[in-house]
Amino acid sequence: MKKIGLLGGMSWESTAIYYQLLNRLARERLGGLHSADLLLWSFNFAEIEQYQSSGDWNGVTGLLIHAAQTLEKGGAKALLICTNTMHKMAADVQSEVCIPLIHIADATAPAIKKTSCKSPLLLATRYTMEQDFYKGYLAEHHGINVVIPDADGRAIVHDIIYDELCRGVVLPESKDRYLEIIARSDVDGVIFGCTEVGLLLSQGDIAQPVFDTTELHSVAAIDFALA
Repeated sequence: MKKIGLLGGMSWESTAIYYQLLNRLARERLGGLHSADLLLWSFNFAEIEQYQSSGDWNGVTGLLIHAAQTLEKGGAKALLICTNTMHKMAADVQSEVCIPLIHIADATAPAIKKTSCKSPLLLATRYTMEQDFYKGYLAEHHGINVVIPDADGRAIVHDIIYDELCRGVVLPESKDRYLEIIARSDVDGVIFGCTEVGLLLSQGDIAQPVFDTTELHSVAAIDFALA
C-alpha cells in the first residue's frame, strides 16, 4: 500500500471524514485489520481563513507548499488537498513536489460523466463558486460546465459553510435553505463542491444525482494507494 499525504485541517470537520473514509475503504478492500497508510498535516484553519478573506493567496500557497514538501520527505507517494477551495493553488503545489497531487476535480469528473448529468449545480465556498480555478478546470479538462447559484444563493451557501459547518454546527433550517437553492436552480445534478457540504446533505435529500467530492476524492486516493 502506498502512503498518502493529506493536507488537511481546512476545516478539520471534513478532514475527519477523509480520515474515516480512507481507513474504511482500505479495510473494505483488504479486509481484516487493514487501514490506510497516511500522513496528515492539519492546519489551523483560523490562520488559513485570514489569508483567504484578505486575498493573500500567495501567502497561503507558501504554507501549502511547505506542508506538501514535508509530507513528501516523510514518505508520502501522493498528496490530497482535503478541501475544494485550496485547489486554487493545486498547480503551484504540484510544481514544487515530485509526487502526484490527486486533484479533487479529476476524482469528481468521472462520476458525473457516468450519469446523464449535463448541468450540475456547484455548492461551495464563494471562492470556488465565483472564481475559475475549479469551474474552469472541470470545463477545460473534462468538458463539464457547472451552474452556480444566484448571488443571494451563493452568499447563503458560503456563510453556512464558514459560520456553521466548519464549526461542526449542522442545523435543519440550513439544510432547508440549501434544498430551496437547489429547487429553484435549473440543474440535473448537484456537486458537493465543498468538503463540508456532505455534513448537511446526502443523496437521500435530493432527487438529482449527487456528487460528494469528499467521498470521490477518498476513493481515488485508495485506488492509487492500492494500484
